[in-house]
Formats: sequence, structure tokens, C-alpha cells
Amino acid sequence: MSHTTLWRNILSTAGSFFFLLGAAHGEDTGKVVQAIGDVRLGGTPAKVGDTVKAGDALSTGGDGYLYIKTVDGGFLILRPHSDARVLAYHIDPAQPANSRIKIELRQGVARSISGEGVKKSRENFRFNTPVAAIGVRGTDFTVFTDEQTTRVAVLAGGVVVSGFGATCRADGSGPCEGSAKRELFAGQEAQVLQVNRGQAVPQLLRSNALSPDTNAPPRADEPAKTTTSNNGAAATGVKIASGNSDPNLAPLKLSSLDNRVPPAPVPASASAPAIVWGRWQALLDKPADINFTALRVDNHLIGVNTYYALLRNKDNHWQSPAEGNVSFSLQNSQAVIQSDGAGAISAASLENGKLTVNFAASSFVTQFDLLTQGQRIPRRAEGAIFKDGTFGNISQFSGRNNMIVQGVLAQNPGPTAAYLFETRLDNGQPNASLSGQVASGVTYWAK
Repeated sequence: MSHTTLWRNILSTAGSFFFLLGAAHGEDTGKVVQAIGDVRLGGTPAKVGDTVKAGDALSTGGDGYLYIKTVDGGFLILRPHSDARVLAYHIDPAQPANSRIKIELRQGVARSISGEGVKKSRENFRFNTPVAAIGVRGTDFTVFTDEQTTRVAVLAGGVVVSGFGATCRADGSGPCEGSAKRELFAGQEAQVLQVNRGQAVPQLLRSNALSPDTNAPPRADEPAKTTTSNNGAAATGVKIASGNSDPNLAPLKLSSLDNRVPPAPVPASASAPAIVWGRWQALLDKPADINFTALRVDNHLIGVNTYYALLRNKDNHWQSPAEGNVSFSLQNSQAVIQSDGAGAISAASLENGKLTVNFAASSFVTQFDLLTQGQRIPRRAEGAIFKDGTFGNISQFSGRNNMIVQGVLAQNPGPTAAYLFETRLDNGQPNASLSGQVASGVTYWAK
């Protein structure tokens, strides 16, 4: 082969390569089907119906939720305090091998539900975080990340995860299939793959407290967990609760949480409480003390953890003061401790509870002592208060936090508050007496 012919072939190949890059950049990724709170597309406020293109930056504030329905029928969902970018979304139905999909989550929590194009071209899908590469086996997964740590949980299908290193580069495409990879599948309940910066091989950890849902819980209108339809294809039920929505979305399907709730009726009361909280499933030989499914008719779901649920009455509209502090006293609580999120369960109690809300700074601080088996374990959290009266923090491993909380304020007629909490008692550090112990519970407060 002559030098002229060789260079012509090289230039032709390079031209095709850069053509694909140019085509991928700016191609339609999907459309916004839900935009709640502070959500931005390319730096400007996003709204339902906006087109998302490859190259677009996506971000959410403390109260922001952004749902994108992709061109191949999948979903990309960002929860509060998240920053992401669609690097490429090129789907070639005729020749799936030419498809290229790459998404980057820089911080926060995101959920990715594979569309048909991704399922047919799994070898060309890549989901990057600052420390890890995620590939799919045809799947539905959630991710939490910050600059130092990534955690991945699987709702359906499976993922393959690897930390960045010599055999897995951030600028690569498709899953990293080297010896450092680890896989996680939906059947592995309450397990996550965790990657820390500089760590090539992910850790498989078992704990509900480490789920990305704990960092930023899903809204009640988020797509239900992917199931398998009669023809073997993956199907996802979706319901958009408010605002303009995509008319092609299917109704929400009851989650497995709803299916586990006992059918006992909710006791009638003369006046509905502003905040409803309690144990939604049987625990320590005691039946559930709230009917989760029935309560959702008249109440907004604020959150759930392993055993407890928190709701606020739909008629209780919170008006946040512009300034001032309010200190709350702990009125009631329930808590348990479980080894590795799956072992023996023991009861725990709370003492010395404090909750202070600073409305001017839109912040809160709370603390209590967790008492169990002769030990007194201090717990603390601080975070943000949002305009709708909900509050919470992102991680138990940041700042002065050592637990994750998710709560709500209400008028009843005076101010009241409640929050769910979950915490690894060893704080991720070696501790022989607390190793693997996870505490979860719910608290109720009044002024």
C-alpha cells in the first residue's frame, strides 16, 4: 500500500470518527416530562416539554426534581442537589453497534432506566461519576456521588462498576470489563457497590443506610420499579403528580412497599393530624401501627425507611416564616438497631433530643443520644429547610453529620415537626463494638 493510499484511509477513518462525534453532540436526548423546584437545563430554568440535547448540563437545587424521558423510551431522573451532563446520546435503531450513550453525574443522586436503544447496545453505554464507571446489563439503577465516593443500587437488571485506574479511564466508552470490575444485580437486596477515590475495585456493602435513596429520596410520582411484561420486555409504570406532564406516560404501579402493608383500616378521627408517622410493617412481634396505603389517600408521602413512614396531611399548607429560630422538644420516637441491615433486630430509645430551625438561614440542626444495650451513642445532623416545609441532609459522612434525616414541618395549630433517620453507627470507620450496626427510626417534635 502506498503512503498516499495509507494516509487517505487514515483521514477517511478519522473523518468518519469526527463526524460521529459531531453528530452525537447536539443530538436530541429526550424531553423534560417533570420539572419541580429549582431545575436547570443548560444554565436556564427548565420546564416540561423542553428538549434535552447531548452536551446539555443539567442541575437541580435543594428542592429540584428533573425527569427526562429519553428518545428510546428510558428515563434519566435527577433528585435534589444534583449536577449532571449528557455527553452523548446517539441511538441507531438499524445498527445498534453504532449507538453511543454517555452520561456524567458530577454530584448528587440520579436514577437511570434503560430505554430500548440502550438495551440493544449495552456495550456502548457508560455512566460516569468523579470516581467510577458504570455499565449496564439492561437495567434500572440509582447512583449517589460526590467528589470522593460513589454508591450504586440496582432496582432491576444489573450493573458492572469499576473505579478509575490504568484499565478504566473516564474518557472511555462502554463498561469497564477488566479484573477490577464488580457486578450487582437486583436480587441482591439492600446491597450497594461503593467506590472511593483512588480505589479501583468496588466494595460490596449491605446496608439500607447506604442506599442512594437515603441521600435523596424519590418523590411519590417517580416511575415504579421496572418489571417484566408478558412479552418479556421491561416495563415501567409512571405517574406525574402535578404540573404539565407527558400524556404518553402510564399509570403508577403500586410498589413492593405498598404490597407489604397489612390491610387493617385506618382508625377514624374527628380531625386529621397534620403529621402522620409510625411503623408501616410488623416489627419485633408487633403489627404495623399505620396503614401506609390508606393514609396516602389524604396525605403526602414525605419518606420511608426500613420500618417507618412519614406523611403530612394534604390540607396542611406550610407557610415558612421569613426569619427567626424555633426550638422543638422531642415528644415521641421509635427506633431499632439491626446488624448489617439484615441480622437480629433490637429496640433502641432516644434521650436529650434537640431540634432547632433557623428560618432566616433555611437550615436546621438536630441531635439526640441513642440508647441501646447499655451504650449511649450521640447522633447529629444538620441541613437545609425547603420552602414547602420539608428538610433533610445529603450524607451522614459529610461535615458534622453522623446520620441522615428526612423530615417535615407543619402547623397543628402551632409548629410541629417529625423526621425519619437512618445511620451507620460505626460512621464507616472500624469499630469492633458497632461494626455493621445500622439504626433507623422516626421522631416527633413540638415547640
